Amino acid sequence: MGIVGWIVLGLLAGWIAGLITGRRGQGCVTTMAVGILGALVGGVLANAAGYNGTITDLSLRSVVIAVLGAVLLLFLFNALSGRRR
Repeated sequence: MGIVGWIVLGLLAGWIAGLITGRRGQGCVTTMAVGILGALVGGVLANAAGYNGTITDLSLRSVVIAVLGAVLLLFLFNALSGRRR
């Protein structure tokens, strides 16, 4: 997957993760970064769980792995920053 694919995946995963966690209003760059980092974290966790966590294309499986990783990152960030709802 090329750079454009990673950008699209990052934006989509970051946006969905923001909807799930209630963390909206971020800029495009932050949303994309959260999504891309979420894809990396989700891939590592999927591999550790015994699944194939490699993200090679823009598919539903890749988006789900990226969203789960991004949600985990946002929950962890909220816990560490002490942000209360």
